[in-house]
Amino acid sequence: RVKMAKSCKGLAEELVKCLSESMCVKDEKRSIRDCAGEKSPCIPSECVGLRETYFNCKRGQVDMRARIRGNKGY
Repeated sequence: RVKMAKSCKGLAEELVKCLSESMCVKDEKRSIRDCAGEKSPCIPSECVGLRETYFNCKRGQVDMRARIRGNKGY
C-alpha cells in the first residue's frame, strides 16, 4: 500500500467517513470507492465538497510549484 502524504490524510479520512454515512453506501450497499465517483443525489453536498477539496489536495502534490511551497492541505 502506498503511503499518503500527511497533508491530505485528514481530508481522506473525513471523506471516507462522510461517504460511509451516505445513502449510497448504507441503502444501496455499494462500496465507498464506487460512491466516491457518483454524482447522484444520494451523495450529500458535504461529501461532494470534501471530495473536491481532497482531489485538489492530491493534485497539489503533483504540481511542482506546490511541492516547493508546500501543499495547501488539511
